[in-house]
Amino acid sequence: MNTLLLVGGDLCERTARLLDPAHWRCIGLRRSKVASAHENTISWRQADLLNQESLSFLGADEFSAVTHVLYAPSPDSRTIEHYAGVYSLGLPGLLNSLPPSCLKKLQRCVLVGSSAVWAPSDEWVDENTPVQQTNFRASALLEAEAALHASLAPGAGVALRLSGLYGPGRQQLLKGLQAGTITAPDGPGHWANRIHIDDAAQACAHLLTVPNPQPLYIGTDDCPMPTAQFYDELAKLLGAPAPARQIRPPSGKRLSNARLRASGWEPTWPNALEWYAKQQA
Repeated sequence: MNTLLLVGGDLCERTARLLDPAHWRCIGLRRSKVASAHENTISWRQADLLNQESLSFLGADEFSAVTHVLYAPSPDSRTIEHYAGVYSLGLPGLLNSLPPSCLKKLQRCVLVGSSAVWAPSDEWVDENTPVQQTNFRASALLEAEAALHASLAPGAGVALRLSGLYGPGRQQLLKGLQAGTITAPDGPGHWANRIHIDDAAQACAHLLTVPNPQPLYIGTDDCPMPTAQFYDELAKLLGAPAPARQIRPPSGKRLSNARLRASGWEPTWPNALEWYAKQQA
């Protein structure tokens, strides 16, 4: 029996539902209290990554049985305090709170981060592309990745840098296009990269068990496209007018999922527009 410690919300829940309960016991950590009626396959505990004392219970013998960790929390806000608390300080704090015997035998820890660590580019970006550590968000994410690999044996730590998540309940872009309040960036260096939340969960479940993993993967679909084109196509599906163009500095990159695909993962939705079209049908 594997014991998986989940740190996060929606993505963790979706990942847990993909695992066979006959072989996986799931324990989840969340900031907010979770009623027992909503536990289902996950035994939830309340903890706050920004409060190290709230993690003290992880040192109990019960957590010596943890064999896998999925670390996918989200900062409450885009501030130095919250990014450091969740990533550069949060992940080491969590790992150090577990019993030493757990860390020694931990089979896999998947850290879910972001593709925001790369600079804008019209060229293909893959795992070997140099990062650009020019803001506190990128710094916190990269420091968490460094701590992951420094704390665990080779092959036990895997970082997954996701592109923009979409799926049920994520309506902000659609509402903005329908209301005509969103403009499309014009000029070079603007790319829309997306991954459906369920495909991201599939990637997490896959990386928890894939043999001999690489230390880093990009999680995104097969079809990055210029942001203005993506917005135009979405607006067309919604029956809304194409958004106005606005010249902006480069802000996107063209992400490749070749390494993740080569490891055996395959997205259910290789093109985000296909999912959006199905929702409008």
